Amino acid sequence: MTHHLLTISHNVARITLHNPPANALNAPLLNELQQILSQVEDDDYVRAVIVTGSGRFFCAGADIHELSHLHTSHAGTEFALRGQALFNRLERCDKPVLAAINGTCVGGGLELALACHIRLAASGVQLGLPEIRLGLIPGFGGTQRLPRLVGASKAAEMILTGETLSAEDALKIGLVSRVVPPQELMTQAEAVAALITARGRAAVEAALHAIRGGLDIPLSEGLAREAELFGKLCVTADMQEAVRAFLERRQAKVAGA
Repeated sequence: MTHHLLTISHNVARITLHNPPANALNAPLLNELQQILSQVEDDDYVRAVIVTGSGRFFCAGADIHELSHLHTSHAGTEFALRGQALFNRLERCDKPVLAAINGTCVGGGLELALACHIRLAASGVQLGLPEIRLGLIPGFGGTQRLPRLVGASKAAEMILTGETLSAEDALKIGLVSRVVPPQELMTQAEAVAALITARGRAAVEAALHAIRGGLDIPLSEGLAREAELFGKLCVTADMQEAVRAFLERRQAKVAGA
């Protein structure tokens, strides 16, 4: 069974999770996501990626039936490491990845969204990490990415209570960057992607590298990395053309866009 739909147009790859009824992250879906990431990463035409879900769910997280077969500590650890490896790869992608959260986004589904670089949500959707209700903790990166995004206190509240919050409340704490009417979600996600693909490829990749890498190192090291990347961009044809165009008050002809 195919668990995703891939469409590519206007330099943007759209990945639609399709595993009815709730787009649960079972082994076949995780395998297909690994394969599709390889395809997207190797396709020079693709400049940005949008991940969304089909039906009423973005993703309801790990398949409970698969969780029920984890009877040893080793099996549980291996299960978590497998999901972490996929989401780490998504987060390290050199192409910006946007999560267009169309419906309920909980558990591993929220952990998937957290690994994306930008998150947009449809109004009214629910987001959360309810693993505590199953006697578990988030295992696909949620205990690490959520505190970095919303702060330790709010992350602890969400994880320890297992309660969900609305897209509107998620926006207030910075969990998502936009909340839009459901019928406008993909239009707005594609508009953000279009803005990104209009920028120079080297600059976009450098920005992602600086943002992503800076989260795990001291500020001083992050600033040094930022300065180094800035310096490398200063000698690119894209940068020099963009600056000339700005001074000459004309549209830049960016080769890397």
